[in-house]
Amino acid sequence: MAYTTSDTTLAAGGTESVPARRRAHHRKIRQVGWWPFIVPAFALVAGFFTVPFLLNLRFAFTDWSGYSDVISFNGLENFRGLIAQDILWPAVKVTLLYAVAAMLIQNVFSLSMALVLQRSNRTNGFFRSLFFLPVLIAPVAAGYIWGAILAPRGPLNKFISLFADGFDYAWLGHATSALISLAFVDAWKWSGLITLVYIAGLNNIPESLTEAATVDGANAWQRFWRIRFRLLAPAFTFTVVVTMLGAINAFDLVAATTRGGPGTATTVLNIAMFNQYGSGFFGMASSLSLVVTVLVIVLGLPLIAYLRRREVEA
Repeated sequence: MAYTTSDTTLAAGGTESVPARRRAHHRKIRQVGWWPFIVPAFALVAGFFTVPFLLNLRFAFTDWSGYSDVISFNGLENFRGLIAQDILWPAVKVTLLYAVAAMLIQNVFSLSMALVLQRSNRTNGFFRSLFFLPVLIAPVAAGYIWGAILAPRGPLNKFISLFADGFDYAWLGHATSALISLAFVDAWKWSGLITLVYIAGLNNIPESLTEAATVDGANAWQRFWRIRFRLLAPAFTFTVVVTMLGAINAFDLVAATTRGGPGTATTVLNIAMFNQYGSGFFGMASSLSLVVTVLVIVLGLPLIAYLRRREVEA
């Protein structure tokens, strides 16, 4: 026999029942608050991003180099030197072109694959896993693999030679094709993850909406464009921001394939920073690192605000 009190339900032996213990546990959690749960994440962000960024910030305005044991403040001289040497603006331009190309290729390909693999079955499960495998490969390893594939005598040219005899093209040896090739490799590397995000977004759309549109006579394109595409707005916010800002921070893939070449055709900001650091100009390298951070903030915040506003409008 159980006896009910105002707060808990007591079993015959006088002990609290399971629901009562759960309610007491939830009350304790509410009393503790939410702050203990964010402390680990806050500590990691502070230790590995905020503190290093603040320490690096001051070096961006100094003449720190490997050729002097004195570090002194020099204002904007590092930035003037980078502009005078024609390093800063070309690197910014290449970075933006690469980021936009990688973002577009990744999202178009991933959304297409998500539409094909949306249904859950054994075949689609196999291909989902297959497309996700490149995500598990280290970027440097992926760069070396594709560097060999895209070589003039690599597997890609040999395959094309089956249809065009004697085909021999240096995909990473020409300015335009090198940048586009790297954008495709970046898409190959990360499209598996973005595809899963789109699949989750598509599965979150009520089937009743598409069924009603079909009954009203809407064709496949109209159902996609007027219903699915609009309701995928939250997924677009995540994928566009992640792919765009991730490509702005590109380094490993470029370093393992072109190392910024041919010439400066693929010299993104992080490669330019690495070159300056390797040459002993640590202050200039810090300045380029600051430019990367500013670029991410200047592009990221308005992009997120626009996409979140689009979510509400959709």
